[in-house]
Amino acid sequence: MFDNDVKKIFASNIFALRKEKGLTQLELAENLDVSKTAVSEWESANKLPNAGSIEKISAFFNVPKSTLFGEGRDRFLSYDKMLKLPIVGRISCGNGSLAYEDIEGHEPTPEAWLNGGEYFYLRAKGDSMTGARIFDGDLVLIRQQPDVENGEIAAVLIDGEAYLKKITKHDNILILESANSTYPTKTYDMKTGDCKIIGKLKKIIVNL
Repeated sequence: MFDNDVKKIFASNIFALRKEKGLTQLELAENLDVSKTAVSEWESANKLPNAGSIEKISAFFNVPKSTLFGEGRDRFLSYDKMLKLPIVGRISCGNGSLAYEDIEGHEPTPEAWLNGGEYFYLRAKGDSMTGARIFDGDLVLIRQQPDVENGEIAAVLIDGEAYLKKITKHDNILILESANSTYPTKTYDMKTGDCKIIGKLKKIIVNL
């Protein structure tokens, strides 16, 4: 995500969190042990807090750090239970089941984000989905499922590599579209099994 976009999202979120607690900028600054000017700069989208301040903000408002840079109605919920989900590098598919390989690590994830089923993370690579505000290095939360609706973004498995693409199905043809016009649309015959839908995009976590 572009730096200005991140600043604007964070500015909106920190302002909303502060107002929710009924604090002035000065009161928030005193609680975080920063200057009032720093809070003002954050809310004006002029600057982003450093890593130490992000930790303090997360702890003070009792929200995961990732939600400070997220969008959506649920982003400010307080989360009592966190689960660690794998960040998957490669995925193999054998005997009708998926196996995660090259696990990069595990990401703490609010249980409130999960609504049944199995979930995992992929790390976005390249710029093919920038039009959907998915940028290189972002983490994307995927709900494992074998199908999605037309127009939804899915994780698809091609030769052991997982890719994010907008999906359209027509008869037995699977059409994969990037969210960047410089990349061509690709089509696959679903009967051949060369391309397989493995999950649905549920949430994007901005890489800072």
